[in-house]
Amino acid sequence: MSDTHTPAAPGFSHEKVETSNFLMIVLILVVVAIGGLVEIVPLFFQKSTTEPIEGLKPLTALQLAGRDIYQREGCYNCHSQMIRPFRAETLRYGHYSVAGEFVYDHPFQWGSKRTGPDLARVGGKYSDEWHRIHLNNPRDVVPESNMPAYTWLEKNAADADTIAAHMKALRTVGVPYADADIAQAPAELKGKTEMDALVAYLQSLGKLLK
Repeated sequence: MSDTHTPAAPGFSHEKVETSNFLMIVLILVVVAIGGLVEIVPLFFQKSTTEPIEGLKPLTALQLAGRDIYQREGCYNCHSQMIRPFRAETLRYGHYSVAGEFVYDHPFQWGSKRTGPDLARVGGKYSDEWHRIHLNNPRDVVPESNMPAYTWLEKNAADADTIAAHMKALRTVGVPYADADIAQAPAELKGKTEMDALVAYLQSLGKLLK
């Protein structure tokens, strides 16, 4: 019997893919993209991820100003706001985080960085005065803390000039601010410090799920 050779089928062959770095990268990216879409797209149609939980309201002007300061000072670099559904996490921090709590957050503050404790449920856990002392000199209330002091927050006035524009921008992406909320926002920040704003924001976190 004579040997016969069957020619390879036209198109992509296993050998061609393996020997072409460019082709391998392109095909990997295509597979990852398809897999990602299959995982992500259904979430846009699930009520649990797109609708707010019962009782959730947009941040007030003062709380929103505090959230801006929270981001400006890089608090997210050491503190996450995402409690995972594991026993060790829920025993320490409280009810695990759900997407419906954060539908008005742009950007949301979920993360895994835990140089300091998770802040997802810090609202109401301590008094306003405790937060002020902690921000002015963390070691006065947590001796082992390596967090820097934020003494300037007590001296800086809260930014009342841009808050209305910020709220209007958030309204365009779905945060239900009424015209009255936006109109009275500058007055709400009048006479308030950045410390007042940041404490108000921290006290708003995670109070709906216990």
